[in-house]
Amino acid sequence: MNEDILSLLEYKMPTFSKGQRRIAALIRENYDKTAFLTASQLGKQAGVSESTVVRFAMELGYEGYPQMQKAMQETVLNTLSSMQRMGVAQDRMGNRDIISTVLQNDAELLRQTVQSVERADFEKAVNALLSAKNIYIVGIRSAAAMASFLGYYLQHMLDRVHIITHTDCGMLLEQMIHVQAGDAVLAFSFPRHCTATLEAVAYCRSAGATVIGITNSSLSPLTEFCDCVLLAKTDMVSVVDSLVAPMSLVNALIVALAAEKEETLRSRLEKLETIWQSHNVYEKNGENL
Repeated sequence: MNEDILSLLEYKMPTFSKGQRRIAALIRENYDKTAFLTASQLGKQAGVSESTVVRFAMELGYEGYPQMQKAMQETVLNTLSSMQRMGVAQDRMGNRDIISTVLQNDAELLRQTVQSVERADFEKAVNALLSAKNIYIVGIRSAAAMASFLGYYLQHMLDRVHIITHTDCGMLLEQMIHVQAGDAVLAFSFPRHCTATLEAVAYCRSAGATVIGITNSSLSPLTEFCDCVLLAKTDMVSVVDSLVAPMSLVNALIVALAAEKEETLRSRLEKLETIWQSHNVYEKNGENL
């Protein structure tokens, strides 16, 4: 189900019973809070039973309450302001140990990402990058670090790799003016989705390039412009998002491409080692320790 739950509630409202209307109204008015309630807690606040909440979720087309809750949480990630996100995150964190909570949450995001990434789309992305005339990697604002990391390693293996991290939409598009059919564009977009990234990939798609998207959800606006999408789960951690799973997916892409370009990579690394040694780029083993 790819429909925003708030839009779905609006559409289904005339068909709801009295109790279902109370649940829907509570969600619509307090979606930033209700997204993180259990079925029992939601039912209590709406004045209905837990079983009514579960049946409500199924009435909306979800397999059960956990699936509906997941949809609500994705809506929260996509719509809340930074201040609202901080408030929700603080409510969720409470007095729990921060290190344990954050690391355990990251581990769960990795587990979910293993299940959500379509292997066929992953292979399609790898093949598109290998066969591209030019590669453009787009990541702005918080996604810039991932774009730079991926681009750094791809430049060791592939030719004509361009890293685009400008936050100004005009400058971003100026760097992509030569994008054409036969090129591959890999774009990162996570809540809150930046309009400049979406405008850039829309332009690249219209120019005939193959667009690969790495994003958090099938509801992401980035998916509209992509030939293939790799989903990596994210979650709110105070004012920031956990990008552990997307970075792990980037690592998987690098490993897959390195396996295909092993000879090229080996040759280039040998040349780079010579350069690094001659310019003392890295500390030599056993020295200055």
